Amino acid sequence: MATEQPEIHLAQVQFLTVAEVAAMMRVSKMTVYRLVHGGDLPAARVGRSFRVPKRAVEDYLRSAYFDAG
Repeated sequence: MATEQPEIHLAQVQFLTVAEVAAMMRVSKMTVYRLVHGGDLPAARVGRSFRVPKRAVEDYLRSAYFDAG
């Protein structure tokens, strides 16, 4: 039995541009596009641009983090 996720209202979602995501992650915009197109980072298409939920970036970084020590 699956647990229900609380409903998220789009008005509460903060969307970031690809450039903002790249700056936040300190990677190139091309890397962000690869993550989006590869399905690793969810995004909404707006015209010819993509918008990425800030929470998705934070979740991705949390899951990618590892302790090298």
